Amino acid sequence: MRLFIFIAFMVAIFILGPCEWISRKCEYIIFVVETKILRRRSKKPISVNYHLTRRCNYACGFCFHTAKTSNTLSLEDAMIGLAILKDAGMRKLNFAGGEPFLEKELLGELMKFCKEALKLESVSVVTNGSLVTDAFLKKYGQYLDIMAVSCDSFNDRTNALIGRGTGKHLVHVRRAAALCQKYGIKFKLNTVVNKYNWNENMNQYIQELKPFRWKCFQCLQLASENGGGDESLRDVSEYLITDSQFKEFCDRHKHNKCFLPENNLAMINSYLILDESMCFLDKDAKVKSQSILDVSVQEALKEVRWDTDQFLARDAIYDWQRNAKAHKQGCGDDKQAKNLE
Repeated sequence: MRLFIFIAFMVAIFILGPCEWISRKCEYIIFVVETKILRRRSKKPISVNYHLTRRCNYACGFCFHTAKTSNTLSLEDAMIGLAILKDAGMRKLNFAGGEPFLEKELLGELMKFCKEALKLESVSVVTNGSLVTDAFLKKYGQYLDIMAVSCDSFNDRTNALIGRGTGKHLVHVRRAAALCQKYGIKFKLNTVVNKYNWNENMNQYIQELKPFRWKCFQCLQLASENGGGDESLRDVSEYLITDSQFKEFCDRHKHNKCFLPENNLAMINSYLILDESMCFLDKDAKVKSQSILDVSVQEALKEVRWDTDQFLARDAIYDWQRNAKAHKQGCGDDKQAKNLE
C-alpha cells in the first residue's frame, strides 16, 4: 500500500510542480488512493449516513425514509454509537432524516462531538433548509463541513405539488446557501428527478447558487417505505420516471461541473444507512441489522447488503472537508475540482 501512496505522491508532484507538493490537491490525491486501497482490503464503514429521526415537517410524496416512528436516541446513546463507528473505521458522518433540524440540540451536540472528540474528517447534514438558522450555525457551524439542501424544482408550484413546503421552499434554499457562504460551509444541492420536474431546465439557478456538488437522483421505489403496500406510508408510483426521461434530464444539465447523476442501479446497496436506533438498513431487501449498540459493527454489517464496489463506483470518496474558500467553489467556479461532490 505504501508503494501505491508513494507513486501517487510522485505523480502529484509531477502534475502540480515541486513548489506545490504540500498543497491541498496533492494531499487529496494521496487520500483517495490510500482510502480506495484500504476500502478494498476490508469492509470498514468509512462513510455513514445516520438518519437520527424519521420526523419531518415536509410531506414529499416520494420520500424513502418515512415517519414510521418518532423515536430518537438519547444524546449519550448516540455518542456511544458514533464512537463505536469511529473505532470501526468511520471517517465521514452524514446526518439525515426525516428532517434532522427538528432535533436541533441533538444534532448540534453530535456535530460538535464528532469533530472535537472523535476527530472525524467530515461531518455533513442533509436538510430541506426550512429550519436552518443563523443562530444555529453561529453556535455549531464550525463543526459542519457540508450542508446538502434538498431542492427538486425552482418553481414554487412544483415544489408544493411534490410536497416540499407550501410555496416558500426556494426562499429557504437561498437562505441556506447564503448562510453556508457566511460560515465557510460547503453548500451542496440534492435533487430527486421525478414525474413533475424531469423536463425542467435548472441551469440558470444552479449557476446562481453555485453548489460545490449537485446530486441528482432518479426517483426510487422501495417497497417497505414508499411502495404503496401495507408496510409503507407513501406510494411513489405517481412520481416514477423512465430511464430515458432521467437521461434527458441528465443530458440537459451534464455540462455543469458539479453535476452528479445517480440512477436507481447506482443507489441500491451503495449507501451505508443507519436508522434512528443505529441499525443498518438494507433498503432493497426490506431488512435491517441488529443495533450496533448491541452487537459489533462487523456483525451488524454482515446482516445487510452493502456493495463496497458500487460505493466506490459512484465517487463516494471525495474532498469532503471544509476549507476557507468553500464559498468560492461551485458550478460557476472554473477552479472547482472535477471530483467534488
